[in-house]
Parts: sequence; C-alpha cells; structure tokens
Amino acid sequence: MTEGTDATTATERDPVAGTEPGPTARDRLRGSFDRAGNLLTVLAGLVFWGWLLARWLYDWVLAGSGIGPGAGEAFLSPAPFEALAASLSSAAGSLGPLGVPFGWLASAANAAALGVEIGPALATGAWYTVILTLSSIVLGFCIAVPLAILRVYGGPLRWLALAYTELIRGTPLLAQLFVLYYGLPLSAWLNDLSIVGRGFVPGYAFWIAILGFTINGSAYQAEYIRGALETVDEGQLTAARAIGLSKFEGIRHVVLPQTLRYAIPAWTNELVYLIKYSSLAGFITVPELYYRGSDIASSTLEYTSVFGLLAIVYLGLVLSATNVMGRVERRVAVPGLGGAEGRQQEPTE
Repeated sequence: MTEGTDATTATERDPVAGTEPGPTARDRLRGSFDRAGNLLTVLAGLVFWGWLLARWLYDWVLAGSGIGPGAGEAFLSPAPFEALAASLSSAAGSLGPLGVPFGWLASAANAAALGVEIGPALATGAWYTVILTLSSIVLGFCIAVPLAILRVYGGPLRWLALAYTELIRGTPLLAQLFVLYYGLPLSAWLNDLSIVGRGFVPGYAFWIAILGFTINGSAYQAEYIRGALETVDEGQLTAARAIGLSKFEGIRHVVLPQTLRYAIPAWTNELVYLIKYSSLAGFITVPELYYRGSDIASSTLEYTSVFGLLAIVYLGLVLSATNVMGRVERRVAVPGLGGAEGRQQEPTE
C-alpha cells in the first residue's frame, strides 16, 4: 500500500484527522468585540434616529394641537445639567490639580445642557439636510444613468454627455449654487408660486438647492456608473444581441443590472459627500444643519460646544448612510464577483 493510500485510510479511520482547527482564543475574542461593536452601533443608531423622528413628528404634527412644550422647544429642561456642571466646577476649583477630571465632567455637563437647549433647532436643520440629500441623490441618479450609457454606447452623442460632466465637475458647487440663486430668475419664479414656503413646503431657496445638488451630483454619479459599465465584458452585450435582444434591451436587462451592483461603493461615497456638502446650501439661506449650528454659535458664542454637537449629528447621518448602503451592497452582491464582503464564492462540497 502506498504512502498516500495509508494517509487516506488513516483519515477515514479517524474522523478528526484532516479537519480544520477550531477558532483560537484570539479569534473568539475578536468575534466578541465585533458583536459588541455591532450591538453598540445598533443601539446608538436607534437612539439617534429615535430622537430625530420623535422631534420631527412633534414639531410638524403634534405641536400644533397644543401637546407638550411647543414647536422648537426642548422636551427636557437644561437646568439639571447646568446645576450639575456648577457643582462639578466648584469641586474642581476646591481640589486644585486633583480636580482636573471634575473640570472635564463639568465641561461635559455644560455641553449636555447646551445640547438639550439647541437640540430642537439642530433636529430641524437635520430635516432639511436629510430631505435635500435624499432628493438630490435620487434625482441625480435618474439623470446619471442615461448620461453614463451615452458616454459608453452613445456614439457621437457621447461628446454631449462628456461636455456636461466635465463642465459640472470642473466648476465649484458653491459657484453653481450662486449662479442658480443669484444669476438666474429662478428665485422670482419660485417665490411667485403660492404653495412655496407654506406649511410643510420649504421656501424657494431649498428648491434651488435641490436643483443645484441634483445637477452637480448627476455629473459625478455618471462617471461612477460609466466606470462600472466599462467593467462589464463587451461579450455579454454581444451575446444578448445574438439571442434576439435589441441593443437597448441588452443594456437594460444584461449590462445595467451588473453595472449598478459594481457602482454601489462609489455611489455610497457620493451619498456621504452629499451629506457633508449640503452645508453649502446655507450660503443661499437654506436653514439646513450647518446653517442652524452656525447661527446658534454666533448668538451664543459657544463655538466649540455647538460645532462639536454639530459634528456628532453629521457623524450620525454619515454612519447611518454607510451602514445602510453596506447592507444594500451585501444584499445585491453577486457571489464570486468583486472583493466586497458577501461576494466571495461559497465553497462547493
């Protein structure tokens, strides 16, 4: 009997032989940390979005019926946090160098009191930021897909798509907003509409901001989708034509579904950028998150605390967007394609 046969026989006699080793203590510890991190992320997300949704629901629906403190007013009183901060500051002063930690806690209590006080205004600004971002990314996507298809399959028309994308990508977003807001008569046209600025409908500056962000985002998204289109093998479109599909049908049913999967990571980056770039809408008087925070900081002179709280809200929005898009990517990923998690080919038995 050969040496290889002896090894095979030994493996068959011993069910344990040849199996992969179990997880090490380090692997188990890493898994525990990962699970704890995921749990904390979920809990933080629930608290963050629970606060935002409760604030929006109250301000837009319940406050008008006389329930609670009133629209734009805090649910809690900042007085307990201010009293705690005063006590901690007093303790820090009496303890000398040993009171430094109490001073830090006093600063945190003051920040909490400020957060309770300005929370309603930040929540309202976050509403404008979220609506502006979601509207612009969706509308921009609807423009970007045809532009990307023209860039790759449009023949002479690709030069028109190229001119559009290069013009928009080659000029600052703030300059584009200024042209739309100050240089064109859009403000007057929108302001003449009776519905604009009434009730739930934002003012005309908000709609101009959506137009500007849509135009800008469509150019960048078109480039992301174009790059993804070019990663799909040309033979797939040829095969689609061979089975009787038209060129348009081949692009729609064969090429484009794969392209959109490939483009999700880049599209996620665009969504994150748009959340942060939405702060530029404040320059045309849109009362979004940054505009509200800057206005509060100017009136209270608490620049560090206000912008620190502002950064926390932006971080919550960005982390929410990346987590949602990560789940979408894993959900629609094609096994064996790409290097993202969830795309690895499952081993066959």
